[in-house]
Amino acid sequence: MSTRSTYEPGTPCWVELSGTPDIEASEAFYRELFGWEIPELPNSAEMGGYRRAKLNGKDVAGVSPPMQDGQPCVWATYVSVADAEATAAKIGEAGGQTIAPVLDVMGMGKMAVFSDPAGAVIGIWEPGTFAGAELVNEDGCFGWNELGTRDVASSREFYPAVFGWTVEDQDMGEMGTYHVWKRGEVSAGGMMDITGRVPDEVPNHWLVYFTVPDADAAAAAATANGGQVTFGPEEIPGIGRFAIVVDPHGAVFAVIDPTEEARQTAP
Repeated sequence: MSTRSTYEPGTPCWVELSGTPDIEASEAFYRELFGWEIPELPNSAEMGGYRRAKLNGKDVAGVSPPMQDGQPCVWATYVSVADAEATAAKIGEAGGQTIAPVLDVMGMGKMAVFSDPAGAVIGIWEPGTFAGAELVNEDGCFGWNELGTRDVASSREFYPAVFGWTVEDQDMGEMGTYHVWKRGEVSAGGMMDITGRVPDEVPNHWLVYFTVPDADAAAAAATANGGQVTFGPEEIPGIGRFAIVVDPHGAVFAVIDPTEEARQTAP
């Protein structure tokens, strides 16, 4: 399903380009890459300049300017929860650290941001009038969210305690073991051990994958419009072709041209 009006708790429901120093420049970059428009909203001023990226008139991602000096530009993932306060309590009990405490966002929902015990940052969203992205798993929308960590063991304890996820290990041959977060029988996201795979200065993190019709063309378009490709494009057998990209302001994300089966089984 690509059009959404609700999300089951434990499902990634929203992604956000947080801390862009130039929203108009970001709009130009992502318009060329994904076809987005990022209009100013009637309540943008009340929300500190926050906007929502749209594709075919539907909300697909959040975009916000820096909220404090020195804030880096990053892509963030939010997971839908039934009760933000209760989830925040679980986070603390499981060893997570609060970055932004639970906040009521003008009746649209409640949000909080935290880091897991290994330092990877992720957000939670309790829906009010706003459930999250109205379009997912289609070209130009996010379709997968992946934890890159050097501490798989602690993550296997933390996220099940917070979201109720289980873990399915998949043998990827030369790529090693890939870990799929499961919500019941449904995939909720992935996890990869990045030890030795990325430079030591890259922190543990959640990576947002955006679906595209052609990963090579998307990588070329990103480069032509001021971005940088740091990995790929490369084939993942049975999954699709992907590349990791850095936008002109330093936000890292991935583009992927999934197989038809992968599109159908995305969260």
